[in-house]
Amino acid sequence: CAIVAVGMDKGSNEKALQIARDHPRFVYPAIGYHPWTIQDSEIEETLVAIRRQIALCVALGEIGLDYKIKVRKELQEQVLSPLLDLAREWDKPVILHCRFSHRRVLEMVQERGLKKALFHWYSGPRDVLREILSEGYLISATPALAYSPPHEDAIRYAPLDRILLETDCPVNYQGLRATPKDVQVTLQEVARLKALDPFLVAKQTTANAFRFFEIPSFWGCPGVDHA
Repeated sequence: CAIVAVGMDKGSNEKALQIARDHPRFVYPAIGYHPWTIQDSEIEETLVAIRRQIALCVALGEIGLDYKIKVRKELQEQVLSPLLDLAREWDKPVILHCRFSHRRVLEMVQERGLKKALFHWYSGPRDVLREILSEGYLISATPALAYSPPHEDAIRYAPLDRILLETDCPVNYQGLRATPKDVQVTLQEVARLKALDPFLVAKQTTANAFRFFEIPSFWGCPGVDHA
């Protein structure tokens, strides 16, 4: 039906935009600045490029904080803050990386009153998850459900109408490089955890994605009404 191609730095943002141009009405771009890729010498240039291109995107991401890497927390927040402000200015959804920083990322999103936020590959504390859900935000499921108890617990707890399916490709899962087709793996894992028919999971999560990213629906997508 559709793919959201997600960037994480200036180079991958350009690739996401180009792939979307090459495959209109199938690939939709999101651009961001991942905490893993932050370099002092590139911050200003990357933020300027994102501001220049945001009108072309369905979301801002992947952005966020990662408290397990060596990049200073203060510097990560200095990058994330203007990106969240930009999302509010343009009324764009955000795709959030929040490894070991779940509470702080949620606080920063709440401070700006953002309407739409997706907490990517959520594996954090249950109390933070409850607050995420109470705000109306979403979390995403990945193939890591096959081996990650914290991720499994989050997806089991969250209602299906608050879950999106993803692959996070080209990340490696236990040594295997993910591709977009591995969304089927994610689908089967969510169906297993929820004890639901995979078609029903596909129908609901597809509707969730089209609504979250405000992608025009069309015939051929399971459970997505033509409009």
